[in-house]
Amino acid sequence: MINYFEFYGIPESFNLDQAALKKKFYALSKEYHPDFFANEGDERQQEILEISTLNNKAFQTLSDPAKRLEYILRQHELVSEGAKPQLPADFLMEMMDINERLMEVDDAEQLADITAEVLAVENNLQDEIAALTADYEQLNDTAREERLISIANIYYRQKYLLRIRESLNTFASRF
Repeated sequence: MINYFEFYGIPESFNLDQAALKKKFYALSKEYHPDFFANEGDERQQEILEISTLNNKAFQTLSDPAKRLEYILRQHELVSEGAKPQLPADFLMEMMDINERLMEVDDAEQLADITAEVLAVENNLQDEIAALTADYEQLNDTAREERLISIANIYYRQKYLLRIRESLNTFASRF
């Protein structure tokens, strides 16, 4: 499968120039619009349709920061379906504590406190990601690999937090 960054002829980056990305997307959308190839043979029409589909998927993925981050990690085989990452013990302890308190919540104020705590953890992780991805393009290959592993570790913590977020939403509907 073709790499989306290669497809657009841009370097792999967590922080893309959105305007430039859009420009490439629209240029390719125009160039490979299936309607312009209506008189071509079936094989060529199929080829154009595939390029058009690839362009749409690439743009949807690369224009969304969260999807782009996951895509880069997948390209480097650091994220896969059903992977059981080794999360840091202190993080897991903090999450267990939050989960236990969540099970014992009996008013909206307690829920608000836990929600604020989870938000703070999410914001810290987001700040860590921002710091780790800021200069990614300037790193050499070895440094990039190490950086990607750090980013993947935070990615998995964010995924874990999503489950807690869902629990928070479930509990919030009770008050």
